[in-house]
Amino acid sequence: MEKIVFLERDTLRAPVRKPSFKHTMHYYIEANHGDVMELLKDATVVIVNKTPLRADVLERMPKLKLIAVIATGTDNIDLKFCRARGIEVKNIPGYAAETVPEHVMMMTLALSRSLLGYRKDVRAGLWHRSDQFCLQTHWIRDLHGATLGIVGYGTLGRGVERLARAFRMEVLISERKGAGKVREGRTPFDEVMRRSDVVTLHVPLNEETRNMIGHEELSLMKRWAILINCARGGVVDEWALAGALRKGRIGGAGIDVLSSEPPGLGNPLLDPDLPNIIVTPHVAWAGTRAQQTLADRLVDNNEDFINRQP
Repeated sequence: MEKIVFLERDTLRAPVRKPSFKHTMHYYIEANHGDVMELLKDATVVIVNKTPLRADVLERMPKLKLIAVIATGTDNIDLKFCRARGIEVKNIPGYAAETVPEHVMMMTLALSRSLLGYRKDVRAGLWHRSDQFCLQTHWIRDLHGATLGIVGYGTLGRGVERLARAFRMEVLISERKGAGKVREGRTPFDEVMRRSDVVTLHVPLNEETRNMIGHEELSLMKRWAILINCARGGVVDEWALAGALRKGRIGGAGIDVLSSEPPGLGNPLLDPDLPNIIVTPHVAWAGTRAQQTLADRLVDNNEDFINRQP
């Protein structure tokens, strides 16, 4: 009999079918650090989204066999400890192959066509007072013919590429930052930053990618260029980005992830006076179809693991 503990159940807005093996299921919406250790102590399977599971928690779970992550990223899991203890970690790649690219293009269009600025001006009555039939208070840049730079060419990066090519954008696939050799079909990272009208990030968060976009990288970008981050908040130096937006060093930013979530007070990207930025609350992944796919694959992962146990 497996004891399954499902943390953060409310982060998945989709029905989850019952696994086919014998089990008990315990649902929890949220828990602080101390509660987590108590709730998980007898679990054999843990389902988790973003709750950190580090060595100090995992070492108190002698019965644990499987951590089923209801996400693609596993940066909240101590993978080294799990390998040493024989705890399997299964994530769910590919479920957001359509919904995240759509979110990227939504923010790209909104920023390129100054949607927020025009919405504000119309609400303020500027069109009513205009002498002309149209109100041209902001620049509008077309995606057709523009250059998109993709940093991170996995499932999501490829999904963005498909949509971008439908807009007839030129697409540059970035080589790894600092790479000594450029693979066929790739473009050096610095060149991508310089040439792109839009740069979109789709890399995992690790020591190689933490703060990979900072002052130096932002200084390479065109003054009208847009940065989109639907990857992880820690990939971008948030203070550097806020400064670049305030100084007009880049044209805008679309941000779905922050370095701390939920964000505390004082995050520079949440300043209401920061210009030309759209911040969404980590929902690029959350399309209805994508969430159901996520729920179905979650149970598939659990069944696959348990059914092959000796």
